[in-house]
Amino acid sequence: MSRYDKRADLIVHEHEPFNAETGLAALADGPLTAADAFYVRGHGPVPEIDPAAWRLRVHGLVERELELSLETLREGFRERDVVATLQCAGNRREGLIAIRDIPGEAPWGPGATGTAAWTGVALADVLALAGPLDEGAHVGFVGADSSPEAEPVQPFGGSIPLDKACRPEVLLAWAMNGEPLPPVHGAPLRVVVPGYIGARSVKWLERIELRSRPWHGYFQHVAYRLLPEDGAPGPGAGMPLGLVALNADVLSPADGDTVAAGPVELRGYAFAGGERHVARVDVSLDGGATWSQAELL
Repeated sequence: MSRYDKRADLIVHEHEPFNAETGLAALADGPLTAADAFYVRGHGPVPEIDPAAWRLRVHGLVERELELSLETLREGFRERDVVATLQCAGNRREGLIAIRDIPGEAPWGPGATGTAAWTGVALADVLALAGPLDEGAHVGFVGADSSPEAEPVQPFGGSIPLDKACRPEVLLAWAMNGEPLPPVHGAPLRVVVPGYIGARSVKWLERIELRSRPWHGYFQHVAYRLLPEDGAPGPGAGMPLGLVALNADVLSPADGDTVAAGPVELRGYAFAGGERHVARVDVSLDGGATWSQAELL
């Protein structure tokens, strides 16, 4: 094991803050990604939090503000389980950098993605107790981690539309694959927003704010935005990233492998956010000249 009880075969892009992607063999190993192999994307040091003293504040455009302990969340709300894929917005950036440099960005390969079984409570249930006011249209999240790269330095945060927040698959999670959430993955509590870029699944959650407008902090108003070809990052520039775009990759055989003639079993993933579902997978064995529909196992 390496840092944070992670497998030694993770591909580490940065040591502080810790940023590492899952190795292809571990990613192809099964439908769930083990916690010790799950990718990590951070923007600051992992905060040290005492779960017994920790409280979640719910405020903003609500009828009643809440301050909830972990014990209250566990005992006062129905426990839910959701199998969900999280994916960094920079997943497979390495391929883009090979065509045109992206200054200041890590060359993430296809391993900045992972699927886990998450356990917690539905965000919708907590919001219902708080009572969103009519003006509330967005739900903001603030973590305990301080991010020096932000201008000015600030905790990591972001928001999602209220209608997405009220869907049953959006969780406030305290467990991952049947075990307590590891500190590097957001313990004691994190948001899990299936179908959205990983940046919206805020870790080390401390505050939930009902808002009339999207989150105005650095990591939504400046970073994690899609810019035009000649655009430069800046407040409000481009469009904010939200739903995960269709993203697919072959994990095995790996690039450059030689395989015997005859049938070949391929392992990989295909993932899209929102209401979209991957209905079929086509494979090309001649560099894209012809394509065949794969038999899904």
